[in-house]
Amino acid sequence: MTDAFIAKQDGTIMGHPKGLFVLFFTEMWERFCFYSMRAYIVLYMTKALLFTEKTSNGIYGAYLGIGYASTFFGGMLADRLLGQRRAIFLGGTLMAIAQFALGAHALLVPVPAPGAEPKAEALFFGLNMLFFLALGLFDAGQGFFKPNISTIVGSLYERGDPRRDGAFTIFYMGINIGAALAGISGQVSQKYGWHWGFFLAGGGMILAQVIFYAWREALLGKGLPPRSEVGKSGGARPSVLLLVIGIVLFIPVAGYALAHPTYVQNIASLFMIPVLAYLIWIALSSTREERDRMIVIIVLCSFCTMFWAFFELAGSAINLFADQRVDLTVPIFGELTSSLVTASTNAVMIVLLGIPFARLWVWLDKRRMEPSSPLKFALGLAQLGAGFYALYLGAIQAGITGKCNIMYLILGFFLHTTGELCLSPVGLSTITKLSPAKYVGMFMGVWFLFTAMGYVVGGWVGGLTEDKGYAEVFRLITWIAIGAGVFLGLLSPLLKRMMHGVK
Repeated sequence: MTDAFIAKQDGTIMGHPKGLFVLFFTEMWERFCFYSMRAYIVLYMTKALLFTEKTSNGIYGAYLGIGYASTFFGGMLADRLLGQRRAIFLGGTLMAIAQFALGAHALLVPVPAPGAEPKAEALFFGLNMLFFLALGLFDAGQGFFKPNISTIVGSLYERGDPRRDGAFTIFYMGINIGAALAGISGQVSQKYGWHWGFFLAGGGMILAQVIFYAWREALLGKGLPPRSEVGKSGGARPSVLLLVIGIVLFIPVAGYALAHPTYVQNIASLFMIPVLAYLIWIALSSTREERDRMIVIIVLCSFCTMFWAFFELAGSAINLFADQRVDLTVPIFGELTSSLVTASTNAVMIVLLGIPFARLWVWLDKRRMEPSSPLKFALGLAQLGAGFYALYLGAIQAGITGKCNIMYLILGFFLHTTGELCLSPVGLSTITKLSPAKYVGMFMGVWFLFTAMGYVVGGWVGGLTEDKGYAEVFRLITWIAIGAGVFLGLLSPLLKRMMHGVK
């Protein structure tokens, strides 16, 4: 790098603290680990463990939902006890152990006999116990790692620092580079053995830990334990003991729940009822302006649940569709695997389209043409539905010819990506702007809970393909997503007024 990129005198790189790039590479390899799992875990369940597609989809959705919901507790424990750095080390260690445990499981699982019948139930005993305990271990690690590395990114900048948005853009690129690289472990797992995929993912997580530890001084003292815990001579030991007990209890409970995904679906549905009731009660107890804004948050979070329920089928139902019904032979590259295509396509498109989309919103804003946040959500849902229509057309062709052209899959992912860019970057920003100051943290947690609910619902939706077929489910999702987008678009003028000037 030249002096234009490195300003040695103030310890920055490209105008940003060096710590940002430590976090960039740490998160990149952690996302490689996570998206590697997403790339082939459903294929592993259906092909190696012989779980039915319905069971595998349900486990996949529950696994994502529990992992995402656990971030609420991981963030809280970091704030009150561990500090973000220790939480990241703990979470990364748990995830690495989980990946190597899954690799060991893959080596121990006998090769299925030709013509063996799929298992309608994923019983929590015998060799399966190791599989589900490893998934529970991974979800525990996710809870500690995911919320806290983003927190340190923000803490590197003073409030109002104009570099903050650019920092998160750089950080977001690291996430998607890691996701794109995960397709490699997917290709390896399907070509050379499932255990190699898990071992590669575990190696990526170890590399993330090494980077984070070796260059921790670049974090400028951020992410350390709370002052109340620093300098104590044993005073924190009871809290640490309770933390260890909590993790030890969480892993088998989560593992058992994952072996029974319908339990997770039912509990999640029941849990959201009191959450919604509480949010409505708070809104009605507030001033008119606060009430209106909180109602907008609840509405947007509800549509966000639908978006992620369908979007995350990329790792389950769409992955199985690509494996079974799509011709993945590409000139020059030869025959690809569904893991490579479904893991890398969206991530590569995000990297290519992320900055142009950000500039598009700025360009439209200067001309007073930028869509409101609710309208962006509506556009995101409509494009998601259009992407599923492309997949529906592919499924129709596959029903006639046996397999469809890969371009149906690529077009579907392109529309899903443009939809994601309309909704995902806008979501958290909108929540922080609309939330009353005393409720910002709570509503951030609400966003994550609604997202987790979407993942759980997605597991149920993906499982419908076993009985109804891919074409019917993709067609159904098309009309639901487009219909929801149109409905939210019609509501957007009213919601915009209820935002009381917040853009």
